[in-house]
Amino acid sequence: MRKIYWIFAMVLIASMVFAACSPPPAEVPEAEVIVVGDELPDLAGKEITVAVENAYPPFNSIDEETSEGVGWDYDAVTEICKRLNCVPNFQQAAWDGIFPAMSAGEYDMLADGVTITEERKEVVDFSIPYVTTGQVLLVRADETAGLEEMKADDQALVGTQLGTTNEIVAKEHFPEDRIKSFEDFGGATLALMSGDVDGVVIDNVSASGFMSENEGKMKIAGSITSDEELGFAFPPGSELTAAVNAALEAMKADGVLQSINQKWGLTE
Repeated sequence: MRKIYWIFAMVLIASMVFAACSPPPAEVPEAEVIVVGDELPDLAGKEITVAVENAYPPFNSIDEETSEGVGWDYDAVTEICKRLNCVPNFQQAAWDGIFPAMSAGEYDMLADGVTITEERKEVVDFSIPYVTTGQVLLVRADETAGLEEMKADDQALVGTQLGTTNEIVAKEHFPEDRIKSFEDFGGATLALMSGDVDGVVIDNVSASGFMSENEGKMKIAGSITSDEELGFAFPPGSELTAAVNAALEAMKADGVLQSINQKWGLTE
């Protein structure tokens, strides 16, 4: 019996020595936080600076009666911040130079009906798409020529906005010497209505917005593209991107995004 006790004691001592000499267990890296169910990131009341043109209906414009900013961007970003516990601070910004400004972190977020492109991804980060749109040719209400006739007419002038994918598409379908690029689409549509240009290459959603603001003065002559995805833009590496994506996913799931899209004519 003593021999058995002696053997047990030796085994116990050996196991203690082995444990003392063994290297400590490797540290387990902290797991990435994943949004589950209805839980969303909490931004703790942080103020978010949101760049908008205020000249691109239905995404953003200034209400003439109240002098307040209105549009899809205002409703959507306000809803996003409601879910993330943040405060949107909308700041008017010119489109020209907006991407270098975003890349430099002058704004936290760009909400302006921005088309997601590979070239732009090199300087900013994008959210997931919130809608898919196309580009059209907007003309005066009394115009009889269609898209193809307008292309073939070497006297027809086409307007668009400087530095946009619309300008790129315009140059793909019309000779460059027949294209006039404006600082914003407000200027392009005014030129159309005054007869300074004969058509405007513009997103279908924005075409509808300008037609609503100028009822009976303009119409769509034809569709040019139909596969452009729109999203929010952020400075490179922004932590806000993932939070906004989570909110957008939640808004898609509960139907609120669709309701906002329908309200402002982004979808039927």
